[in-house]
Amino acid sequence: MIEALRNQKNPKLTVLLSVNAAAILIAGILIASAIWFNGGLTFRAVDERSDIINDTVGEMELLESVSDSDAEIKDIHTTGNDDYISTTSHEFDNTPVASGELWNENAITIYATPDIDLCVGGGLADLGEMYWQTSDDKVISGFYNSARTWLGYNDDVCRYPVISGVGTTTITAGTYDGKRKDSITVTVVEPPIEQWKHEVLTLVNKIRTKNSLGQLAWGYTCESAADVRANETKTLYAHTRPDGSSWATACPTPDSGGVSGENLAIGNAAVSPATTVALWMASETHRANILNPDYTKLAVGFDFDLNSDYKTYWSQFFSTY
Repeated sequence: MIEALRNQKNPKLTVLLSVNAAAILIAGILIASAIWFNGGLTFRAVDERSDIINDTVGEMELLESVSDSDAEIKDIHTTGNDDYISTTSHEFDNTPVASGELWNENAITIYATPDIDLCVGGGLADLGEMYWQTSDDKVISGFYNSARTWLGYNDDVCRYPVISGVGTTTITAGTYDGKRKDSITVTVVEPPIEQWKHEVLTLVNKIRTKNSLGQLAWGYTCESAADVRANETKTLYAHTRPDGSSWATACPTPDSGGVSGENLAIGNAAVSPATTVALWMASETHRANILNPDYTKLAVGFDFDLNSDYKTYWSQFFSTY
């Protein structure tokens, strides 16, 4: 097994879309007493350093890809991975923030993967030490002390939220000097499974076009197999299936012949179609599957389970049938 993007970090004030963490340890002690704000929402008061969560973030893991194709990939001319890493963001209105506030918006919706860091808006900077509070820790349980700078977020004014469930919570943040304090309603929803699966195909075809390769059609023949394989990685993260058979048995080669290949990825930090494809493109063997000129079809599997160890489970099933 090879691992990618290990131990890298991730965090309203300008909201940036981006994705989740594995084993989370809360450093510091939350004061037991509660304070009341905005008509009765309960917030846990925080000590000056108790809003810090361990900065070691479990990212995504890759297995060596597999293929039954004899094609030899040579002279692959790829553009930079930056083309495929999602740097798109839902930013708050960047007009100057009112005195004493942190955000111009009152509410946002984010994915539970999560595809977001929370950042201050209106060009605010150099705010010094800040606290972050959540009204419902069953939705957002806390914040990493720093942003995911490897995705382009500003570590000074962003925080990476720890998503623990879907629903609505109110986030309150402020500076310890008392000069700024604000709140925002955050609704967390599950990712759009089918939409994201097809976005992976779109991204792969964009890459193949840049490399003068033919477009892949959606692999209807192996569509259910891709879903099964994504689900099976929750039990056994390997190219061997839980029953001991080969990955290829999920969508066997027809009697008329053909070739196929599989890419897998699991993880819970910065998960989106773009970041997952970027992870595969950063690996030589997975990139070879994506750029294999023999393949004509691609089925994508995606399983999301917020209560599982890794939360997101991806499969790509390439084929000629």
